[in-house]
Amino acid sequence: MAKVGFIGLGIMGSPMALNLQKGGHKLYLHDQKTPAPELIDGGATLCTSGAEVAKRADIIIVMVPDTPHVEAVLFAENGVASGLTAGKIVVDMSSISPIATKGFAKKINDLSCEYLDAPVSGGEVGAKAASLTIMVGGSEAAFETVKPLFELMGKNITLVGGNGDGQTTKVANQIIVALNIQAVSEALLFASKAGADPAKVRQALMGGFANSRILEVHGERMIKRTFNPGFRIELHQKDLNLALQGAKSMGISLPNTAATQELMNACAANGMSGLDHSALCRAIEIMSNHEIAKA
Repeated sequence: MAKVGFIGLGIMGSPMALNLQKGGHKLYLHDQKTPAPELIDGGATLCTSGAEVAKRADIIIVMVPDTPHVEAVLFAENGVASGLTAGKIVVDMSSISPIATKGFAKKINDLSCEYLDAPVSGGEVGAKAASLTIMVGGSEAAFETVKPLFELMGKNITLVGGNGDGQTTKVANQIIVALNIQAVSEALLFASKAGADPAKVRQALMGGFANSRILEVHGERMIKRTFNPGFRIELHQKDLNLALQGAKSMGISLPNTAATQELMNACAANGMSGLDHSALCRAIEIMSNHEIAKA
């Protein structure tokens, strides 16, 4: 049984922590809001600060929305860094800047501790089912130590390279996911406006080369209009912004990523930033004056 700290118990963090607890590990929790009752009932200890979590746990997992949140969790007054002692491992499972990640890792390494960046893909469904894809950057030794914990939260677990490479992989993932959502949105809108039943079109496409998890899961959301968030548009906006900032710094062009970001911006401008990212289709529907569900 490992002593595991978990900071950030939102839509993703709570089920991830619960899976660790079900795996028999002792949890030390910290969040701005009260953790899920199941965690406390299962024996988790509530801590008053990141520093307390770091003092009591050997492996500290962070799962918060964005780069500034990770920085604050780690390095603010009473943050994780102030409670670390040599030999502990910090694991950031948030999706944040690869460049900032390298800086955070160096600061933690300077305290004689290990750092893994280990962002995930799979959304709330994957977090609950312990089927997340986990992309890891850091030392092989730290990875092997934490791998049993990763295996309680995910299925496809890959050590990509050094610190920052896990976050780089996640940004690449988010580019692919966003562009696939855009493609499915346009395809189903086209079919619907042409008079075909979008549900049957989706069913037919799932048997061919156009099939994807986005078509399967988010295509159904578009048809059934179930946009309650598994992964919010505002978070995907953040991820695509990381991609576009990185592209600018490297002197490369990501034209379709930029176009898809503008569709997400349009959704946000229309009050939909809190909806699931499958609601990206709403921007295209608004421009076309037609909804996918209305064949």
